[in-house]
Amino acid sequence: MAGFLLQARRRNPDEAPAEQVRVGFTCSKKIGNAVTRNRAKRRLRALAREVMPAAARPGWDYVLVARPGATVTRDYADLRDDLAQALTRIHAPRRT
Repeated sequence: MAGFLLQARRRNPDEAPAEQVRVGFTCSKKIGNAVTRNRAKRRLRALAREVMPAAARPGWDYVLVARPGATVTRDYADLRDDLAQALTRIHAPRRT
């Protein structure tokens, strides 16, 4: 997605409770100074709170990785749409 990178993986049954959804956030120094990184993390956390309850699947781990410039400057509604689309793509049935 343009505003961030979404990584996801299904957990093994022996790792953590299968009914939980775990979400992590990454903002490296490439994003900018501490103020910019904190702003990016706040936006990513707000996205996760808004979109993940409806679209994330229990038993999965997700990591939202901020992109330099885009995560902080992209319109919030576009970021929300990006996350919903990314989750749909991840959970879409695989073509063989």
